[in-house]
Amino acid sequence: MPVRSTLLVLATATTLVLAGCSSSDDSTAESGPPQSGGTLKFALAVDPTCLDPQQFGLNASLNVGRQIVDSLTDQDPKSGEIKPWLAESWQINDAATSFTFKLRTGATFSDGTPVDAAAVKTNFDAIVKLGAKAQLAGTYLGGYQSSTVVDPTTVRVDFAAPSAQFLQATSTMSLGLLSASTAAKTPEQRCQGDLIGSGPFVLKKYTPNQGVTLERRKGYAWPSSLAEHKGEAYLEGIEYKIVPESGVRTGTLQSGQIDGATDIPPQDEARFDGNGFQLLVRGNPGIPFNLAANTSKPIVGDEQVRLAIQKALNRDEIVQTALSDKYQVATSTLAESTPGWSDQGAALKFDQDGAKKLLDADGWSPGSDGIRQKAGKKLSVDVIYNLAFPPSQTILELAQQQLKAVGIELKLRQLTTGELTAAQANSDFDFLWYNVTRADPDILRTIFSTKYANRSQLKPGPLDTALDEQVATLDDAKRKQFVAEAQKLIITDHAYQIPIVELSQVIGLSEKVQGLRFEASSRLSFYDTWLGK
Repeated sequence: MPVRSTLLVLATATTLVLAGCSSSDDSTAESGPPQSGGTLKFALAVDPTCLDPQQFGLNASLNVGRQIVDSLTDQDPKSGEIKPWLAESWQINDAATSFTFKLRTGATFSDGTPVDAAAVKTNFDAIVKLGAKAQLAGTYLGGYQSSTVVDPTTVRVDFAAPSAQFLQATSTMSLGLLSASTAAKTPEQRCQGDLIGSGPFVLKKYTPNQGVTLERRKGYAWPSSLAEHKGEAYLEGIEYKIVPESGVRTGTLQSGQIDGATDIPPQDEARFDGNGFQLLVRGNPGIPFNLAANTSKPIVGDEQVRLAIQKALNRDEIVQTALSDKYQVATSTLAESTPGWSDQGAALKFDQDGAKKLLDADGWSPGSDGIRQKAGKKLSVDVIYNLAFPPSQTILELAQQQLKAVGIELKLRQLTTGELTAAQANSDFDFLWYNVTRADPDILRTIFSTKYANRSQLKPGPLDTALDEQVATLDDAKRKQFVAEAQKLIITDHAYQIPIVELSQVIGLSEKVQGLRFEASSRLSFYDTWLGK
């Protein structure tokens, strides 16, 4: 019998901090009734590179793409519950292989074509054809068989295997809908801004490494059921400016040249905590920043070494030294704001003596230079990373010092994005420093399953079973159980991944910016945003 499900709505708190604001929800402080008009000037720390939300997963790209595309569903950032948007309702078969969506009427793309069942089918078929270019969307459609137009407002999406994660995936901008004319464009054309969505804003101009200009969509009248108002967006437009240098970005915000900026550095947060400014902060759900082990390498393949590294890291010291109280120590392979999070903090407790005992028992003896050795081989490992998250360098240098204290040498290899991708593809690393954002625990399957990316080069085993079981059940309690088991296997039992800190989005805003909100994956929604005086 078909069921209507919201999938894994768990009582886990959403990490949210509002500084310099009186509000306690996920918006900035608001004063007086919303006002229509004005153009918001907003700085991004990096160039979006590709504006197509179905292709690219960079925060800068999705913070633009969310304004252009609507999704079938939306996800409540507080509860994790799935809510209606372009789809008024949905049914899921008991096997979680067939999803039928009933669409609202009247929604159109900005070229005037309807957002109907045929458009949904065109989008999902096109995403599959994109292959690896669909960085996130492709994983959400893993096992996709087909979409069937039942009638103009009803579409059925079928999978070859259970896919309980798919309903949540339909709330993301990665599966946001674009017009049929956009689907016919080349991937390169789409990346450069040849996009037609049904969202509250339309793309006017994109100049790589300089900025993006959006303007209000006239006649827009189909927002998410979670939106604070109906009808057109309040803002007349949004001007995104690409400002990579953090000092320049914060300086232009403080001088009033822009209204808001992403990636406020920890050392500058106090400047925007009051005094005519406000901070909007939310932790990213998904996988925290971590050292992901490549178990195919001889030293990192030694489980006792991984467990020792896990104990030797003082995460509290790292967060306090390199970051601020806007960031949270990682307590599992999932961030705490992710539905299904299970506390593995006991295994991540700083225990320097415990780390030394594990290494002693494993035959690693201190060398003359303080670095341990075994059979003539030094206990030396490397980590590859880039500076997409600027504090990474400081964090890893602190980790390097902490590991040296127990006799482990950690070599830092900073790479460009292209070099990092190549190193991953060639398995040319001991540890990989990264994070991934998603407000659903199935992110663990796409990262750790031996049937998917399997960056850690794991062998089939109980972890695969737990990950397969969680995506095969619509029972929230059972899914939570399998997800918890997966986290225990990854962290407590085997240290396949060594989490350190949860990423936070720290947004600096002028006090005149009202109603800017994070959606469930901690990307920005400007639909309810307005400019006060």
